[in-house]
Amino acid sequence: MPELPEVETVRRGLSSQVVGRRITQVEIGRERTVRRTSARSVIDGLTGTTITAVNRRGKYLLCPLDSGDELMMHLRMSGRVLIASAGAQRPPHTHVVMHFAGKPAQELWFVDPRTFGEVVVFDPSNVAIELPEVAKMGIDPIADGLTRQQFADVLAGRSRQIKALLLDQHVVAGIGNIYCDESLHLAGVRWDRRSDAIKPREVTKLHTAIMRVLGEAIEAGGSTLADSQYVGIDGEGGWFQLHHRVYNRAGQRCLTCGKSNIVRVTVAGRGTHFCPCCQR
Repeated sequence: MPELPEVETVRRGLSSQVVGRRITQVEIGRERTVRRTSARSVIDGLTGTTITAVNRRGKYLLCPLDSGDELMMHLRMSGRVLIASAGAQRPPHTHVVMHFAGKPAQELWFVDPRTFGEVVVFDPSNVAIELPEVAKMGIDPIADGLTRQQFADVLAGRSRQIKALLLDQHVVAGIGNIYCDESLHLAGVRWDRRSDAIKPREVTKLHTAIMRVLGEAIEAGGSTLADSQYVGIDGEGGWFQLHHRVYNRAGQRCLTCGKSNIVRVTVAGRGTHFCPCCQR
C-alpha cells in the first residue's frame, strides 16, 4: 500500500495541476470504487465544482471544493491517480474519470485494479460520521510537523511494541511497513522494543530517523516496488527503493554494519525486516 511519501508525491503533483480547475463531467466505471456513498452522490458532488486545494492526512488525499464539500481519494493497495490529456487511451481498471474545464484539456483518472481504493465526496463538518477513520487519525509527521517532545509523549504514554505503535494510524498517521522498518533500522531500535522502555537518547534518534527517512523518500518520489502499482500522477515510479537498507532485503548483508544478514520475521501477518547486529 502506498504510504505517506507516495501519497505526498501524488498530492504535490495534483496541487500543481488541478487547483483552481472546474470539474465539468464525472464518469464512474466501477461502483465499488464509490461504495461508501454511490455513483450518483460522487457525480453530483463533483460536477460543476472547483478544486481549491489538495491536502493530505496520513495516506488520504483530501481536496476542498468551492461547494464547501471535500473530495477524498484513498489509494489503498493498488490505486493510482493520473493526469492525462483529454481523450487519451485510458488504462484498464480506470474506475473514475474527472474532466476539467479550460486548457490544457485534461482528465483525472482514478485507476485501481484491485478496487480496494475509494473516491468519496463528503461534508468536512460531518467528517466524524462520514469518514470516522480520517477524524480519528493521529499526528501526521509531515502535514502537522512532529516535534521531538510530541514524539516522546506518544511513546511514554503507551506500552506497546514500537513497530505496532508506529503503524497505528490513530497514533502516527501515514507510516507503513516500509518506512517503519527503515526508520527503526536507521535509529538502531529493534522492532519489538516496548515503547515506554525506549531511552531518551533513543527517542531522539528515532524521531530524527523518522523525519529523515520520510523527507528523503518524498524527495525521491516514494518507493515503487516490483509487486506494487504505485506511480506519480505522470505515471513515473519513485526511486527510494534503491536506498532501502533493510526492507525487502532479507538474507542480504546489512549495508550499515556489514556484519550480519537482514532478517525477516512475520508478526501479526506482516513482514518485518531488521539487522540483528544494528538493532539489538
